[in-house]
Amino acid sequence: MKTRFSLSILLGLALTSVMYTQDGNSAPDQSSAPTAGQHGGRHGMGIGRRGGGMGMMGRGISGTVSEASASHFTVKTFEGDTYTVQFGDNTRFMKTPAGMGGRGRMRGQGGVGGNPQQQIKPGEIKVGDAIMARGEVNSSSKTVGATAIVLLNPQVAQRMQQMAADYGKTWLMGKVTAIEGTKVTLMGSQDHAPHSFVVNENTDFREQRNPITLADIKTGDMVRVQGSSSGDTFTASSVSLMRMPQRMGNAPGSSDGVDGSNP
Repeated sequence: MKTRFSLSILLGLALTSVMYTQDGNSAPDQSSAPTAGQHGGRHGMGIGRRGGGMGMMGRGISGTVSEASASHFTVKTFEGDTYTVQFGDNTRFMKTPAGMGGRGRMRGQGGVGGNPQQQIKPGEIKVGDAIMARGEVNSSSKTVGATAIVLLNPQVAQRMQQMAADYGKTWLMGKVTAIEGTKVTLMGSQDHAPHSFVVNENTDFREQRNPITLADIKTGDMVRVQGSSSGDTFTASSVSLMRMPQRMGNAPGSSDGVDGSNP
């Protein structure tokens, strides 16, 4: 099944915090999205809110630039779709720090090992570059009104492409819709399609680092699952119960770093 791998998604991806700019723990202000007078923002495009994967962490697409102009990029996503990424004066442009791979721990303003994220100009993004575009995605017209665009280094791009290919094979993420015995059904955060997995006596259940059981997981919960697929059966080796990040109104001194060691 073809999936649409979003930047949003990925709680386990080390790029998550790169998208939260300027004040560290705050998501970009949606009012900064391009408007109709700024190269086709969300108002002028009538963009809906479904597209782009996991809405919990933001919406967007990632892939390789096949055309670059003064107002938009044409992007072939890592899943093979083609999107037009439209940007304007309020779109933020960044690039991932040199040496930053798909693993590592990121906090605050992004970066690994003290390397800060770097702001760039639109003209620095060329055909053949891998980018991640955050914004309102219209899956019908294949357009994105970008609030932020990140130029990915090759290591990160490779990691994201591999994760996109592995979704549904070695990992799943989504909202639980049903629990029947040892079978759990969820609505996939990446493809908005139903997926089921089974658990057994060897499945490890966690909420953050705390051990839990299947009984602690309820319909409506967001979970991240790692395991393996054989035929039509996905067997979970680990199930992580996820909570909505408190990016707004965090207590002073708190941090919402993301551990990118797993998808």
